[in-house]
Amino acid sequence: MATIIIRPKKILSWNDIKELWIYRELAYFLTWRDLKVRYKQTIVGVGWAIFQPFMSMFVFTIFFGTLAKMPSDNVPYPIFVYTGLLFWNFFSSALGDTSGCLIANQAIITKVYFPRLILPISSVLTKLVDFAVASAMLGLLMIYFGYMPKLISIIVIPLLLLITFMASVGLGLFLAAINVKYRDVRYVLPYFIQMLMFLTPVIYPASIAGKYSWLLAINPMTGVIQNARAALLGTAAINWTLISISFVATLLLLIFGTITFKKVERFFADLL
Repeated sequence: MATIIIRPKKILSWNDIKELWIYRELAYFLTWRDLKVRYKQTIVGVGWAIFQPFMSMFVFTIFFGTLAKMPSDNVPYPIFVYTGLLFWNFFSSALGDTSGCLIANQAIITKVYFPRLILPISSVLTKLVDFAVASAMLGLLMIYFGYMPKLISIIVIPLLLLITFMASVGLGLFLAAINVKYRDVRYVLPYFIQMLMFLTPVIYPASIAGKYSWLLAINPMTGVIQNARAALLGTAAINWTLISISFVATLLLLIFGTITFKKVERFFADLL
C-alpha cells in the first residue's frame, strides 16, 4: 500500500484554494460550533452581539458626546459612534479570536489533517454573524433619528465588509502564526487593539485631525468607518480614493499574513 505524505507548502498554491472549497462544510461546522459554544447557557444569548456595542455607544455618548462635546459631522452622536463601533467591533473581536484559533484547536490540529487556513477564516465568519445581528440595532437607530441610507450603500457596505474581512484575516493569520511560537501575543494584543481604536476615527470624525488626517488614512479601518458613515448617514461624499487605499492595504496585509502563516504551518503540530 502506498504511503501518502502531506507536507504544507511555504506559499499559497492553487491546491490550497481548492482544498478550502472542498472543506467548506468544515468551515461551516466550525463556525456553527463557535457560535453555539459562545452563547451556550447564556440568558441574553445572541443578544450579547447587540449589548456590547450598544453599551459602548451609551458610555461614549455620555463622556465624549455630552461632556466633551466631541464633533460628529452634524449627525446625532449616538448613531455616529454606533456606526463606527459596528465595524470596529467586527474587526477587533475577529482579530482577537483569530490570533488564538490555533491554540484553541490544538487537539484537532495535532490529530487530524485539514486545511489549517479554515480555522482563522471560520473565526472571522463567526464575527460576521455577530455583525449582522448588531446591524439590527443600527437600523432601529436610523429609524429613530430619521436617517435613510443612500442607494450607493448597496455597493459600498459589502465592499467595506470585504475590506474589514481581509484586514481581520490577514492580520489574524500573522498573529496566529507567531502566537504558536510566542505566547506573549495573547497578552500584548488586547493593549494593541485598545491603542489602535484611538488611532481609528471610531469615537471622533477623521476631520478632527486636520492637516494630519493623512496619518489616519494609513489605517485601513479609517477608510471603512469614514465611508460607512458617508453611505449610511450622509456625513460626506463617498471617498473612493480612501476606499481604494484601504482595499490595497488590506490586500497586501492578507498576502503578507498568508505567506507568514504558510511558512510556519509545517511546525504547528510540533510547537503545539
